[in-house]
Amino acid sequence: MHTHKHKPIHKYTHTHTHTAMSPSVPLQEMIRAIRSARTQCEERGVIQRECAAIRAQFRQSDNGGRSHNLAKLLYVHMLGYPAHFGQMECVRMIASPRYSEKRVGYLGAMMLLDEKQDASLLITNSIKNDLSHSSQHVQSLALCTLACMGSAEMCRDLAPEIDRLLRASNSYIKKKAALCAVHIVRKVQELGELFAPAARSLLSEKNHGVLHGAVVLITELCERSPETLERFRKAVPDLVQIMKGLVISGYSPEHDVAGISDPFLQVRILRLLRILGHNSEAASDAMNDLLAQVATNTDSTKTVGNAVLYETVLTVLDIKSESGLRVLAVNILGRFLLNNDRNIRYIAMISLQKIVGTDHNAVQRHRGTIVDCLKDQDASVKRRALDLSLALVSASNIRSMMKELLIFLSSCPPELRAQAASGIFNAAERYAPSQRWHIDTILHVLTTAGGDVRDETVPNLIQLITTASELHCYTVHKLYRALLTDISQPLVQVACWCIGEYGDLLLRGDCQETEPVQVSEDDVLDALETVLQSHMSSPATRGFALTATMKLSTRITDNVDRIRSIVSIYGSCIDVELQQRAVEYNALFKKYDHMRAAVLERMPVIEKNSPGHTNGESTGEPVREIQPAKVKQGELPQQPANQVCDLLDLLGGSEETLQPSPAVGGTAAGLTTNTASTAGGDLLDLLGGFEPVPLAPAPTVPVYDKDGVTLTLSCEKQSDSGLTVTLTASNSTDSDISSFTLQAAVPKSVQLHMKAPSGDCLPARGAAKVTQMVVLNNPNKVNLKMRVRISYSSQGSAFQDTVQIDSFPGLSAAH
Repeated sequence: MHTHKHKPIHKYTHTHTHTAMSPSVPLQEMIRAIRSARTQCEERGVIQRECAAIRAQFRQSDNGGRSHNLAKLLYVHMLGYPAHFGQMECVRMIASPRYSEKRVGYLGAMMLLDEKQDASLLITNSIKNDLSHSSQHVQSLALCTLACMGSAEMCRDLAPEIDRLLRASNSYIKKKAALCAVHIVRKVQELGELFAPAARSLLSEKNHGVLHGAVVLITELCERSPETLERFRKAVPDLVQIMKGLVISGYSPEHDVAGISDPFLQVRILRLLRILGHNSEAASDAMNDLLAQVATNTDSTKTVGNAVLYETVLTVLDIKSESGLRVLAVNILGRFLLNNDRNIRYIAMISLQKIVGTDHNAVQRHRGTIVDCLKDQDASVKRRALDLSLALVSASNIRSMMKELLIFLSSCPPELRAQAASGIFNAAERYAPSQRWHIDTILHVLTTAGGDVRDETVPNLIQLITTASELHCYTVHKLYRALLTDISQPLVQVACWCIGEYGDLLLRGDCQETEPVQVSEDDVLDALETVLQSHMSSPATRGFALTATMKLSTRITDNVDRIRSIVSIYGSCIDVELQQRAVEYNALFKKYDHMRAAVLERMPVIEKNSPGHTNGESTGEPVREIQPAKVKQGELPQQPANQVCDLLDLLGGSEETLQPSPAVGGTAAGLTTNTASTAGGDLLDLLGGFEPVPLAPAPTVPVYDKDGVTLTLSCEKQSDSGLTVTLTASNSTDSDISSFTLQAAVPKSVQLHMKAPSGDCLPARGAAKVTQMVVLNNPNKVNLKMRVRISYSSQGSAFQDTVQIDSFPGLSAAH
């Protein structure tokens, strides 16, 4: 639509001020008065007086300055002040025979009216008349207005008129009619069938504006209807021919932009080819040669050329293209990574992220350039480079890539530290060349970014250390040195656990893996006391330290009295969890001293059910991996884990004392006593003498299976009204899934508590699972239902779905 500057109706020789304005003040004078207002209040006063004058003139039937007044009102509207009283004036001016009034009337309609306003229906007839007007400029005004604010009703009424104009001889009208048809298709999808024949015929036009409109219209039609898409696949040769003409054409001053012939049309055609070639071998074959020609002949020194190249790359990667062409596309993205423009580097990394799963080797060639982008100053580029670097880690490059990622971790912005640490942990778990390397890498991350790691890191590392039996000496020495250096990190919890378990190896001091360091019993106890007394230690960390101190009572000989005094001090600690531990440990020194050595035995190897599970999280299945320690004198009957978890939480620091870890159950089964029945009964008296309840396996049922993502559910009844639901997710696709989250909703009377998930990444082909525990309390015994929302990202795209769970296996009708 053409816009023209409005000339004032008459000139003033005297100066107008904002305090005393004439009702017929010109638009320019009004703008000047508003801009010269010194306060908001003054500006409002000017506008209110002017709006009152405009209203008064609107009421006059014979008003010569109607367009002038409406123009002023539109400026007032642009400043954010109410201008709805001008809507009917717009309707009257659109019906005017004068072009100057019609132009401002249509402009006002586009700004002041929308499909929610009843007044918009009043202009339908005027638009219909103007679409048949003899002047192309009047037709253009009507087309622009319909394309801007036409409601579904207006579109249905006027669609035949638009179809007629698509076949007109005037190119100026045809291009505007094509864009108006796009709006109509978006509003009323079924009208697409009406425009398809005319859109196809527009591809034979020579005028670039008409071609551009036609391509946009065809794209819209193909995106909304699979049948239309199939029909337009026959037009691929025509589109290829148009595109070839643009690529090889000489200099055309009318369409040239920085040496590229009509890049806007080229980009639109490439987008349409991408839609037509998707999942179609024949259509893809027809455009392969053209895409190779565009990719090799387009100048990449200017932004315009890069825009065309980027669209070409997206098309190549989305259709069934030849392998050589895909490598060429990846190489173009590699060149983009070297560009000085950060925006170009950013979009290159987004595109590479999407194809790293399918074209891994081609992307791997640009690994050095991608890693260099980690040093970029721009935070967005850094984040994308981190995502891509983590995706490129493989068994063959794990050492070199991890070296670069650890360097990045030491200097990366705080907001990226958690993501980097999590990615390094996942990569190390999947591709670790050795257990020692794996342990060293995790310790390095904990030392560098300990405050930003996920909660499950500590139990996962403890599990890893227990399985590497030949590295126990090396690990405990290394952790002891780290503990002396800094006690303000999560590494302290692991260090305390290892010192408690393997303190005898530390005191022996003959570790072959590290430099021999002589450590005395007092040195070790001093380090643990420092942790207990430090204001930087959390209650959980103190729990680890106190349990470690207690465990050392069976691993050292000369300082048992000192340990006894430390434990007794914390019997009156203000922290209830710590106090409870200390009281129970104190009881082991006194009444149950004959059991102490057996209770504090070294932990058995802790095995995880599957990679990615938090150590100690139950999956609803009985724990079979953990073998009880051998009983030396008499056997204690196996007790349920939850009855003795507070006393025997040998992992330390578990804040969830009512949900014991599997490791605790295993140790509880391995107590050694002199008289099994009496000692077992005495031991359980500490916790109130519960009756043993046998553990039954909880059935697991699938509740969701879509696009390769599977979700299974198992339930465990905790009490008459309480139950624990365990959701386990796996990924059978060929690409990794990230940002995996589960959200649950239950009826109002049911209380819901979601524990921390075991992770947020689902590796491809079921390499690991994610577990989410949900604790439900149903005091009113309502019919239990749960709705679960599943959200995740795969290959750069976000997915979300919801599943309704109506039955819970293994529970009574009350649940």
